Amino acid sequence: MADGGGLGEGAPAAAAPPAPAPSLSPSPGWRERLRAGLAGTWASLWFVVGLGLLYALRVPLRLCENLAAVTVFLNSLTPKFYVALTGTCSLISGLIFIFEWWYFHKHGTSFIEQVSVSHLRPLMMGGTERSSSEPASLSSNRESETSRQNVSECKVWRNPLNLFRGAEYRRFTWVTGKEPLTYHDMNLSAQDHQTFFTCDTDFLRPSDTVMQKAWRERNPLARIKAAYQALELNNDCASAYILLAEEEATTIVDVEKLFKQALKAGETIYRRSQQCQHQSPQHEAQLKRDTNVLAYIKRRLAMCARKLGRIREAVKIMRDLMKEFPPLTMWNIHENLLESLLELQAYADVQAVLAKYDDISLPKSAAICYTAALLKTRTVSDKFSPETASRRGLSTAEINAVEAIHRAVEFNPHVPKYLLEMKSLILPPEHIQKRGDSEAVAYAFFHLQHWKRIEGALNLLQCTWEGTFRMIPYPLEKGHLFHPYPSCTETADKELLPTFHQVSVYPKKELPFFIYFTAGLCSSTAVIALFTHQFPEIMGVFAKAGDRDTSEAHPSLRTSTLAFHLDSVKGRKIHGRDLSLSHCWMRFKQTALEGRTPWRKRDESSSWGYNSGP
Repeated sequence: MADGGGLGEGAPAAAAPPAPAPSLSPSPGWRERLRAGLAGTWASLWFVVGLGLLYALRVPLRLCENLAAVTVFLNSLTPKFYVALTGTCSLISGLIFIFEWWYFHKHGTSFIEQVSVSHLRPLMMGGTERSSSEPASLSSNRESETSRQNVSECKVWRNPLNLFRGAEYRRFTWVTGKEPLTYHDMNLSAQDHQTFFTCDTDFLRPSDTVMQKAWRERNPLARIKAAYQALELNNDCASAYILLAEEEATTIVDVEKLFKQALKAGETIYRRSQQCQHQSPQHEAQLKRDTNVLAYIKRRLAMCARKLGRIREAVKIMRDLMKEFPPLTMWNIHENLLESLLELQAYADVQAVLAKYDDISLPKSAAICYTAALLKTRTVSDKFSPETASRRGLSTAEINAVEAIHRAVEFNPHVPKYLLEMKSLILPPEHIQKRGDSEAVAYAFFHLQHWKRIEGALNLLQCTWEGTFRMIPYPLEKGHLFHPYPSCTETADKELLPTFHQVSVYPKKELPFFIYFTAGLCSSTAVIALFTHQFPEIMGVFAKAGDRDTSEAHPSLRTSTLAFHLDSVKGRKIHGRDLSLSHCWMRFKQTALEGRTPWRKRDESSSWGYNSGP
């Protein structure tokens, strides 16, 4: 689901990882060790038996003669064959390399490794690896615990500072021709709207029935048309005004006007629902829906005031909203308040908000962690100098600031590149993945100006943020102050961020072995093909050097090779003359003793002749 709710759902991401109980990892018993030892012994025994059987059958299988035939066949091949062979190998390995590279950049893993682990390994191991290493019950408990942790970390949250579709996102599309929102992001927003603005009793009011269908429409024009139909049925339909303000209004002023109309209608419906809330469970559902509608309207009105420069009015609306509806923590209104207070430079009020929400039992966010770092950086950044600090050491205040930066960077390592303008910013999405690139974009889009306003803050961040990675264990099996960085953020960010944005990935994934292997194979075979084509005589010397060493080491193999040569050239004509058997045998004997090839071509156009040269 798209939005986080409740106090405890995000808490696991902020708390330190619990230490594993010692009783959960018992050492394997003597039976398991004995079974593993016997398995290794049987494998070695089968290998020895196979070698002995091959040695015993070497004569019936005529291994020496077959090897001699293969050697002669390879010696009789021309350089053109080796050029074609190595060229084909280079082409095939190059295609595999290109596919592996594409698959790794798209899915983050090697296709060959994935197939090997998923299909070949179970067939080869037979499913005995897990049973020999740990009991099945413990492994299942560990897998379920890991899956629960991944679900909580990979949760997608609604962006508390999301922009208006008609007045901001659509204007970006008009100017650039690019879509800033993905289909997945807008689909999550549609689910949010159906959750917040509809209930089971909508069929009792025709206008609410129309709006229930409108929130499910994919076409923006169809949604706007349905909103006007709902207003024709009921002029006090607050959710219809919300839809028109979000999607039809093209300026913030028009958005504010529509939200003020929605506020008037929403307050009327809310007071009516309060009076009937105890009559039935249906009336309680209506009150919950009307409460969500009213809170959403006030929050968006506060954002309109913030965008139009009435910051103190925006702060007042947010404070009143947090007092009136304290259970609505899922909308993270305090992050809107933090940004507005930073714009007012009311740093004492910012510290008071952080004291309430920067708690270990509450969900963390980049806005909380980096704002806390900004406040501590503010006290020392104007006088900070890397040369002076390296010479005299860091003071207590500087140490606190650096530790706060390290804490923020560990929570979300993508933010510094946007604050330091090492990566270009885009419009933030409507939903974010905490600790991911989408959250970094959303934070930097609104808070970069606050870091620039404080003198030396970005300089201190630039000098210290990379030091965080020396404190985090590698590989990321555990974190330093937070849970290990989740591995699912890249996939979620690719679904939330537009395709024209290059998603930031942490930690950087190492290239799989098969990419290096296929790249090396492609390069080496291509070089061999090129050298064989350009210098066939030199490459022929290298090709026959191995065969010469084999013949010297095994005289019987050499004799068989000569006999095979004799049978193969018997009756062949060289320079128009028929070769007799005795003539061939004398020639082969002479050239073999001298270590030369019996026959060769003088050039590409000539016929075969004696190899009189060395």
